[in-house]
Amino acid sequence: MAGSKPGERRGGRQKGTPNKITADIKALAAVHSQDALNTLAEIARNGESEQARVAAANSLLDRAYGKPRQEIEHSGSIRRAADMSEDELLDIAARGRAGAAEAAGGTKEPDRVH
Repeated sequence: MAGSKPGERRGGRQKGTPNKITADIKALAAVHSQDALNTLAEIARNGESEQARVAAANSLLDRAYGKPRQEIEHSGSIRRAADMSEDELLDIAARGRAGAAEAAGGTKEPDRVH
């Protein structure tokens, strides 16, 4: 049998089918959601510290309106991998491996694979 075609799914749940375990956990948590919101509101109003009041207020706002967007600045150019040469892609991969090795305590740069 040949491999999958691009975009073809071969296993797992059908699109749109909920995960049963996640659904069960969400249902159990939903039973306590009103109590949890009341607790957050109580802490936001009467918490012992300013830090607790601010954290509770932020949690309530996040749940009501969603977390605010964070803007990200990008100063470099953006190039698609499809527009890069094989040498450029290999160089990027080597730098990534070298950074990972350094973070893990190693300093030797890995050999380049062709």
